[in-house]
Amino acid sequence: MPEPVHVDALGADGIYRTRRRMNITRVSGEKAGEISLVSPLYVRRTMTALREAVSPRASDRFAMLEKAAEVYLQGTVGGMDADQYARMVSRTSGVPLRVVRESAAGVAGTLRALRRTAGLAMPVGAVADWDDARTQSGSAVWTRKGDVFAVLASGNTPAVHGLWPEALALGYKVAVRPSNREPFTAFRLVSALREAGFGDDVVALLPTDHQTADVLIAEADYAMVYGGQDVADKYSGSPRVLPQGPGRSKILVTKDVDWRDKVDLIADAVSHLGGTACICTTAVLVEGDPAPLAAALAARLSRIPSLPADDPSAVLTVQPREQAERVDQHLHTVAEGTRPWLGGDSIVDELSAGGAVLRPAVHEVSSSSAPQLDVELPFPCVWVGPWTRQDGITPLKQSLVVTAMTEDRGLIESLLGEPTVTNLYVGDNPTTWTRPGVPHDGYLGEFLMRTKAVIR
Repeated sequence: MPEPVHVDALGADGIYRTRRRMNITRVSGEKAGEISLVSPLYVRRTMTALREAVSPRASDRFAMLEKAAEVYLQGTVGGMDADQYARMVSRTSGVPLRVVRESAAGVAGTLRALRRTAGLAMPVGAVADWDDARTQSGSAVWTRKGDVFAVLASGNTPAVHGLWPEALALGYKVAVRPSNREPFTAFRLVSALREAGFGDDVVALLPTDHQTADVLIAEADYAMVYGGQDVADKYSGSPRVLPQGPGRSKILVTKDVDWRDKVDLIADAVSHLGGTACICTTAVLVEGDPAPLAAALAARLSRIPSLPADDPSAVLTVQPREQAERVDQHLHTVAEGTRPWLGGDSIVDELSAGGAVLRPAVHEVSSSSAPQLDVELPFPCVWVGPWTRQDGITPLKQSLVVTAMTEDRGLIESLLGEPTVTNLYVGDNPTTWTRPGVPHDGYLGEFLMRTKAVIR
């Protein structure tokens, strides 16, 4: 299969190949290509050009987004067709090939849906355009708070690129810093958007090192940044930056629900997307003895085979062996004092073709206040613990998603009212459930837009 040698920057003047480049490697350790790294000066010049550019009209933007969806999903971009792109992403990031393809389809579906979903965050008392008839007697108009939006993307799965195109739909100019480990999705999507009609000075791809990434954020009006707890802490005080940090998504099973009917659902929520996404379940609390559920969950997850990432049947993430061993060592450190049901000896399963599979891990904790319940690792790792009515919703706080398998309406209402629980799913809806138009971490429009009073 022909492989790209370079992933170039896509600036306001078109494609730019820099002298300073970084190797892109497969999980087996082989070189897959190079990525150009732009300088702070180039970032500033590009951001200035984006700020001065005029956004396309709303009706044109939606048509372009729909066209870009088809180019991204089915076209040949940068010399790679859809199959070559998916395999390259899988071989470099270690994300299972099936997950790459499902995620890519999800990104395309989100682009197609933006004509319908981009305005869902708009207050019912506002209008989208200043020349709407309602502004003649006075109305709120839904308008941007800024002009330029920056994205520091992760390489977990292509699915992370389904969020930021909403900013284009809302009229922002967007600059994306791709993951240096997996830049192919960002390059393909930005290229598709340009082919669909968005100007080079409307959407840009700016690969950088970590230090220059700070310049990108400083030059933007607003930014979205992916990362761990350190990233969330770094930007928690900035009203201009929306951190996309750990999810710590949890499932609660109360005694009025038979967990034995839910084992497959829970296991799928743990292992979905290779266990790498913020919506994957990382903790399960059960009213009563957690040991039987932990044992059943371990038995179910242990049946997942270890396969190369580009095998069509692969479920588990693959990493370079050294990196997998570091994850394993970290797991053993944080799991001290817990009862291992799966993965207690090692989660590293080395492949003959290179790299190592990160096998699932199931650990039982002794209480609902165990610190491990807030530990999120980049593979299917789940902590199972006891919950009592006296514990209340405290163990479920600070969660991106809580799935409550319960018939207790009071408990559901308490979770709904808890500000640190971002999303609440009830019953047989796993933490991994998503749909275009339903907010992930609130609507992006809530962050980027405001109402402005207009009368004419």
